[in-house]
Amino acid sequence: MGKIPCPLPFQSKQKSINSDQFHPIYSDLSSSSSLSLSRSSSSLYSQPSLPSVPSLTPLSTHSELLSNTFCASTFTGLSSSVFCLSLAGKHLYTGTSNGEILLRNKDPLNQEKNHSIVVAQKQSKSSVKSIVIFGDKLFTAHQDHKIRVWKIDNHDDDIEASNQNYYKCIATLPTLNDRCMRLFSAKNYVEVRRHKKCTWVHHVDTVSALAISSDNSLLYSASWDRTFKIWRISDFKCLESVWNAHDDAINAIALSKNGYVYTGSADMKIKIWKKEQGEKSIHTLIATLEKHKSSVNALALSTDGSVLYSGACDRSIIVWEKDSGGDKMVVSGALRGHTKAILCLCVVDDLVVSGSADKTVRIWKKGIGKSYSCLAVLEGHNGPVKCLTASLDNSNSNSNSNDFGCGNSYVVYSGSLDCDIKVWKIWVP
Repeated sequence: MGKIPCPLPFQSKQKSINSDQFHPIYSDLSSSSSLSLSRSSSSLYSQPSLPSVPSLTPLSTHSELLSNTFCASTFTGLSSSVFCLSLAGKHLYTGTSNGEILLRNKDPLNQEKNHSIVVAQKQSKSSVKSIVIFGDKLFTAHQDHKIRVWKIDNHDDDIEASNQNYYKCIATLPTLNDRCMRLFSAKNYVEVRRHKKCTWVHHVDTVSALAISSDNSLLYSASWDRTFKIWRISDFKCLESVWNAHDDAINAIALSKNGYVYTGSADMKIKIWKKEQGEKSIHTLIATLEKHKSSVNALALSTDGSVLYSGACDRSIIVWEKDSGGDKMVVSGALRGHTKAILCLCVVDDLVVSGSADKTVRIWKKGIGKSYSCLAVLEGHNGPVKCLTASLDNSNSNSNSNDFGCGNSYVVYSGSLDCDIKVWKIWVP
C-alpha cells in the first residue's frame, strides 16, 4: 500500500454532487432492510431531510476558519474497500472487504515508517466490519458471524519490527468451550428462523459493530441478527445475549461511561439499554428514540456522554441531548449538509466528524447555545466514505499555536469504498 500526496488543498466550497439515489449495496443493512430502503429511496431523496426536526446549522458556514486544513496524504494500493479504521498508540489498523487486517504508522509524514504490514491476510475471506483494541488484544468483527481475537506480542512502537508473526489469532467467539457448555440443555437454544435453532451464544448474521466498556472488562457486539451480546474480556465467555433487541439489523452500538448502551438499527430506531443491578444483572430497555425516517447507520457519543449523535440514510445527523432532569434523551435538532446517506460518525474533543455516501467528510463544531457550525467540507474520495477515526495532533500543537494563533490541531482518517484512506490535517482556532 503506497502513499501519494493529495494534489489539491482543502476546498471550502463543496463541488456539485449529482442527485443519483443512494443504492445501499454497501450499507450495513440486512436483506430485508435493503429491500425496504430501495422501495422508499425515490421519495426519500426528493423530500427535505426530516422537516419536522429543526436545523442546528445556520445558513452561512464558517469554513474560512479552517483555511489551512488540507489533505496531508492518501494511502493507496489496497485491493478492496476500506470498511473500518481504528487507532492504537502510533498505529492505524484497517479492516477491508476481502478480510485483510492491515497495520501502518498513523503519521503520514513519517516516510521511513510509512508502509503497511498485513496482520491477517484473508484468513476467513470475510469482510472485517469493526476493529477495537485493548492492551495486547485486537478484536475484529466479521461478516461470517464471528468475532476474532488477536494477540499482539510486539509492544514496540516501531512498525519496522512488526510483522504477521506478532499477530496470532488466539480465539474465535463464541469459543469452543462456550459452545460445548450450551449444547445439552434445551433452554440454551433459540429459534433463529423457521425450523432452525442454535445456542444463544452464536451470532447468526454479520457482526456489524464492537465496543469495549469503560472499565475495559466487557466487549459488546452488535449484529444484523437483531441481537447484541456481552463478552467477558478476561476469558472470552459470552455472559448475555439481548435477543430481538430490534426489529431489523443492528448497525451501530455506543457505550457511555455511566453504563448506558445505545443501539442503532435499520428499523429506524435507537434504543437505550441499562444493566439492572441485582441477582439477574441483565440489560433492560430504558427508552426508544424515534425520529429518523430510514436506517440508522452510525452513532457517536460526546466525550462526557451527555450528547448522542445519530446518522442515517435520511441524510441528517440528529443531535440528542439529555433533558433538564438528566434522565431522558431529547431531540435538540439536526445537522444538515450531506446530500446522501450518513455512513459513519466520530467525535474528537468538541468536534463531530461525519462521512457520507456523497463522498465527502464534514467537520462540525458546537457554537453558542444549541447551534452548530460546519467548519469544513473535505472532498477528494471517489467513493462513499465508509469509516472514520480522529485524534488530537500533539506533534503539531506547538507549531500551530505559533504560526496561526491559539488553537488545536487534529488528524482525521477517512476510509472509502474507493479503496483509499485519506489523512486530513485540521487546525481549529
